[in-house]
Amino acid sequence: MSVEPATVMASQAKQKFQENKEDKISGASGNFKEFDKECTMPVFANRFRFSFKDNLSSYLGSRNPFYTTVDPKTDVVWLFDNTAYQNNFGRWKAEFVAAYFRKDTGKDTSEIVAWISEKVGLAKGDKAEDTIAERVQPLLDSILPAHSVNIDLAGVSTRLGPSTRDGISSDALTFPGTNYSDKQTLTLKAINADATPSSTIFASPTGWAIISDVDDTIKKTLTADPIGILKTTFVEEPEPIKGMPELYKHMTQALDNPAWFYLSASPYNLYPFLHGFRSLYYPPGTMILREASWMNFAGFFANLNQGTQAYKVDRMRKIHEWLPRRKFICIGDSTQTDPESYGEMYRKHPGWIGAIYIRKVKGVAGMDEEHKNDPDRFRKAFKGVPESVWYVFEDPSELYAKVDALTKS
Repeated sequence: MSVEPATVMASQAKQKFQENKEDKISGASGNFKEFDKECTMPVFANRFRFSFKDNLSSYLGSRNPFYTTVDPKTDVVWLFDNTAYQNNFGRWKAEFVAAYFRKDTGKDTSEIVAWISEKVGLAKGDKAEDTIAERVQPLLDSILPAHSVNIDLAGVSTRLGPSTRDGISSDALTFPGTNYSDKQTLTLKAINADATPSSTIFASPTGWAIISDVDDTIKKTLTADPIGILKTTFVEEPEPIKGMPELYKHMTQALDNPAWFYLSASPYNLYPFLHGFRSLYYPPGTMILREASWMNFAGFFANLNQGTQAYKVDRMRKIHEWLPRRKFICIGDSTQTDPESYGEMYRKHPGWIGAIYIRKVKGVAGMDEEHKNDPDRFRKAFKGVPESVWYVFEDPSELYAKVDALTKS
C-alpha cells in the first residue's frame, strides 16, 4: 500500500483566491463590507490555542516527524466521505481528509449566540438559541495541528496525517488488494480514536458523474444576504430547494447511479451540518468544503463570497485528475460564480463536461438580480461552450427530459 500527500483541502490556506468581478458584485449588492465591520469580535481566537511543539512542527506539514497520535479522551476527529478511483495501473485510490479538534475547548458560546440572535431578530431566551449554540460549536473548538489518526483501511491499520496548521490532514492512499468494484461502498472507522466514520464510494473510470453546488442550488442558504446566511446556517432547519431532491433521485436512476461530488465554498467546520442535510435529501457522495483560517465572523463571510471561481476550478481540476474519462454534469446557481466556474472548466477540458445546468435564483434579499440573471452574463460565462451544453432553469422539472436525452446521446 502506498501513501502520498494530497491537497484537495489541506493546502488551501496557502492559496489566495482573489475576488473577481462576480465576487465584487455579490459583496456590494449584499452590503457585506458594511456588515463585516460589525462582526470582527475575536470570538474564534480559541481555535488557535495549541502547544508550542504543535505550533512549531506544524510548519512541516504532512511530513512532520514530531506529530502526536490523537487521544480519544481529549481529541475528536472528523473523517470525510470520499470517492475511490483507479490509477493507471488499475489500483484503487482515494483522498482521505480528516479534521482534528480538541474536545469542548470552545465552551463559552454565549457571546456569539447573543450576537447571532440579535442580528436575526430573536428574543432573548428564544429556544432557537440552543440550535445556534450547537451549530456554532464546531467553529469554536480548538483545531489540532501536528496530529494523526489511524484508520482500518480494508483490514490494514493505516495512518492519516499529521495534520497541517489548520487542523486538517489529506492523504492519497492506495487500497490494499484489488477486490473492489464500481458503486461499492466501504465504511471506514478510526482505530482507538473518537472519530466519525466515513464512507468510500468506488467509481470506475467511465460512466456519468455529477458536480453539484450546495448553497442555493440544493439547499436554501440566501448567500446574497448576510442575515439570510446567519438564519439558514445557524437558526433554521436546513431546507432543500423545491424539486431538487426529486430531480437528483431521477438523475441517480436515469444515469445508473453516477458518482456525486458536492462542491461548496462553505467552510469545512460546517461539515456535520451539511453532511446531515445531504444525507436526508440527496444521494451519497463526496462533499468538498473550503478550508478556512479566520478568527472572526468577517472571515466567515469572506470565505463564502471571495475567490469562489478560482477555488471551485482548482477543486474541479483535482476531480478531473481522478476521473478524466467520466462524463460530468455540473449543476449550480446564479447567486455567485457557478456559471463562470463551469464555463472555465469546460474550456480547459473540452468534452469532459457533458451538461451544465444553472438555477436562476429570484427573490433573495441583497442579490443584484438584474445582473446575476442577465442573459448577457450567462453568454459571457459560457463563451466557447456550445449552447446545447448549458441551460438556465427556474423549475427543476425542466431538466428531466434533458437528463433523459443525455443517456441516449
